[in-house]
Amino acid sequence: MSAFDAAALRAEFPVFEQTIRGKALAYLDNGATTQKPRAVIDAVTRFYAHDNANIHRAVHTLGERATAGYEGARAIAARFLNAPSPNEIIFTRGTTEGINLVARSFVEPRLQPGDEILVTGMEHHANLVPWHMVCQARGARVTHVPLLDDGSLDLDALPGLLTDRVRLFAVTQVSNALGTVNPIRALVAQAHARGIPVLVDAAQAVAHLPAAALDVQATGADFVAFSGHKIYGPTGIGVLYGRSEHLSAMPPIMGGGDMIREVFLDRSTYAEPPARFEAGTPPIAEAIGLGAALTWFMGLDREAALAHEDALLARATAALAAQPGVRLIGTAREKVTVLSFVLDFAHPHDAATFFDFEGVAVRAGHHCAQPVMARFGVPATLRATFAPYNTEADVEALLRAVARVRRVFTE
Repeated sequence: MSAFDAAALRAEFPVFEQTIRGKALAYLDNGATTQKPRAVIDAVTRFYAHDNANIHRAVHTLGERATAGYEGARAIAARFLNAPSPNEIIFTRGTTEGINLVARSFVEPRLQPGDEILVTGMEHHANLVPWHMVCQARGARVTHVPLLDDGSLDLDALPGLLTDRVRLFAVTQVSNALGTVNPIRALVAQAHARGIPVLVDAAQAVAHLPAAALDVQATGADFVAFSGHKIYGPTGIGVLYGRSEHLSAMPPIMGGGDMIREVFLDRSTYAEPPARFEAGTPPIAEAIGLGAALTWFMGLDREAALAHEDALLARATAALAAQPGVRLIGTAREKVTVLSFVLDFAHPHDAATFFDFEGVAVRAGHHCAQPVMARFGVPATLRATFAPYNTEADVEALLRAVARVRRVFTE
């Protein structure tokens, strides 16, 4: 294990002050949502207690504070991704909304019958269903890069799929169901060599990869989407990064206040990005909370924190792989945080219920990745996902939970 002080970090999270069924909480469902440090909770509380007002509309003190906090969060998000300008940061409700915005505003107007959107076989439904919808509307189709048996992409198949019919390559940076890390910089380079723009679903990546891997200027990605609640921030807030030349050419998909330049009874003109894509009153407190979360996260010793996560994942993986009746799903060499597995002796949903009696919180299901489940011939998996506040004690609790399920269902 690294020298990272997980116990000290854990103390910053009020959720761990409780017990679950008399047991210490072993929260291993970080892939679904992360817990929130006091810094984030305090930022949201402070806004509602002292600065609550609408933004961009008032010259009074509270309105100016709220606007400064909201736009300050945009600048923080731009710094986190190393975006050239805060104006390339669009606040959304989350990754799903960001992808849908690109689908409706950037891709759909450009689609013709016979065109293709290229995805991969490991995508979350949020990076599949929007493309199905726009392709169905335009007579186009979705194609995919297949998965190998270890849960990595068949990169040898990629060149043949990047044809002149492809209008966008949409790819996850980290699989939420498998933990596989995709080589985004190389994938973007291959797509760009064929003139194909790339959207990156970074929902599972932002909290678990080094800063260099998320640097949009280094990767060259055209669009990057992520959700605040996956990186210790509030729910209901996300970020869509888009290259300025794309955003400037994209029409708004929602109309209302704050996204306009001028409105007449018979016509409207629209503001420049990012306002063009943020109609109505936005999630102000949530954006401020996200800014606090990103600031908190960037203040960590990220190298040590991620090494700690990796060590926990390696320990749990080795222990489960050695047990009879346990099958690991997703064993790629390059992976992070996600330990997905099935038990020969219990259905994932039943097992997860018994895990809860041990205070262990995991996800059981298809993880909004039904094509991944179909590829590996399972209806669902158990998924344990790690964060820096997890400890060796959490791994031991997970192993005890598996042992309990084994006893209940086999003895």
